[in-house]
Amino acid sequence: MAERVLRGARLGTQSFEDERGVEMAPRQQVTYVTDSGHEFQVTMSVEAEIPAEWESPNTAEIGRRVGGFEPEAKKEKPARTHWDMLLERRSVDELEEILSERLQLLRGGEIGPAHLHKPTRSRKKTA
Repeated sequence: MAERVLRGARLGTQSFEDERGVEMAPRQQVTYVTDSGHEFQVTMSVEAEIPAEWESPNTAEIGRRVGGFEPEAKKEKPARTHWDMLLERRSVDELEEILSERLQLLRGGEIGPAHLHKPTRSRKKTA
């Protein structure tokens, strides 16, 4: 079996492609700086839209582009709670009226868990 081993070409580790005649796309170096002062460069295509922020490959901090524009701040909506959405549909007076109606039904035994409304039996034994 050792006699059948291919020798001399280092198959899989060496490329026989030639780079002569291949024209590389035009590139540029873009410099970024993190808040801690770490400066790094990223190679990008000349045609690419350059982002204002990029993560540093060494420190994983976010760096801002040197000489670039500040990114626009995103407008954040305040979080809508269940109460806010409820007030969009009903007024406080309507909600109080509904609550009092539901409490009357609950206390009257018309709604609610069934085990609370079963008639109670007296367990007195007659002798």
